[in-house]
Amino acid sequence: MTKNSQSTYLLRLPRSVKAEVERRAKADGVSINQFVATAVAEKLAAIYGRLLRRTAGACRFWRVRPAAAPQARRSAAAR
Repeated sequence: MTKNSQSTYLLRLPRSVKAEVERRAKADGVSINQFVATAVAEKLAAIYGRLLRRTAGACRFWRVRPAAAPQARRSAAAR
C-alpha cells in the first residue's frame, strides 16, 4: 500500500476494548493498526454481503433481474 492510499484516523476506544484489541493483536502476531484495519474491512464486507443477499432475495421475490454493476452498464453504453 502506498503512502498516498492511506489516511490517518484518531480512534477513541473504551479502555477495556483497547486492552482486548491489544491482547488479540499480539496473539495474532499483528500490529494494533493491522488488527483494527482488518476488523473494519471484515465488518464492511459483512454489511455489503447482507445487502447483496437482501437485494438478490427481493429480486427473486419480485421476479426481476438485479441491476447490473455500474461498470458493466458504462461499458455496455460505450459500445
